[in-house]
Amino acid sequence: MERVATGYGLIEGPVWDPNHGLYFSDVMNGGVHLLDRAGKVTLAVPKRRGIGGMALHESGGLVVGGRDIACVSLGDGTTRSLLSLDAIPGATGFNDLTADAAGRIYVGSLAFRVFSGETPKPGHLHVIDLDGGMRTLSDGVLLTNGLGFSPDGKRLYHSDARAPLVRVYDVASDGSVGPYAKFASLGEAGVPDGLKVASDGSVWVADAHGGRIAVFNADGSHRQDIAVPLPMVTSLCFGGDDLRDLYIVTGSRGGPHENCGSIFRSRVDVAGLALPVARVRLSRA
Repeated sequence: MERVATGYGLIEGPVWDPNHGLYFSDVMNGGVHLLDRAGKVTLAVPKRRGIGGMALHESGGLVVGGRDIACVSLGDGTTRSLLSLDAIPGATGFNDLTADAAGRIYVGSLAFRVFSGETPKPGHLHVIDLDGGMRTLSDGVLLTNGLGFSPDGKRLYHSDARAPLVRVYDVASDGSVGPYAKFASLGEAGVPDGLKVASDGSVWVADAHGGRIAVFNADGSHRQDIAVPLPMVTSLCFGGDDLRDLYIVTGSRGGPHENCGSIFRSRVDVAGLALPVARVRLSRA
């Protein structure tokens, strides 16, 4: 396992762009950065804080979370809002997100300020349809995190870091979901954070307190753990031409690991799934 970048706060939202490299956010310090194929890091989106999830958009922009769901042009920085807090009573922000094969955006809303010490309140799972409309699909999510679809698109996996468990929903053809079931748990001390799904249907989950990636088979049985040199493992992403480069991102929130949020890369035996791009209609900026 190779450390390919370090010196950040709380890294989140890694997204592999086959044309440019790995985009990632720094939740606490702000900004979206690009780790290119040559290993150089540049600033792609300045300042914006609180981005817990991202997806590529067919326009060439980047869909980001935080205080709203927005699409940011990587050319001139033009920002178009796709979903605002005004649409969801009681919401304080949005965390992780992903797109399905049709280009709809699935995102979790928060109902408390995570870093303020507030008592957790349950948020929701939403979908933004291609025409820009929003539907609320599920509730009772205390701290929404990783979202990912099975290879056939018929199951949606969803981490709840405060439950703590990984949910699974059956997905209908119109993008709606059925009641959730428990897919997996990381144990009494485990905190499921970001996740990705591999081409064989396995589900790879970051353990935010456990210094590992926990890998589960499609039936929910535990396959293996991948040890990570830092304890706060926040998310992961498959990259490279064959999607067998596993990028693991970590965070720090003070103490001995202050500003040592890092990105690690390792080769793995199974390829990840290529992440779909969002195709939600963009309004004027």
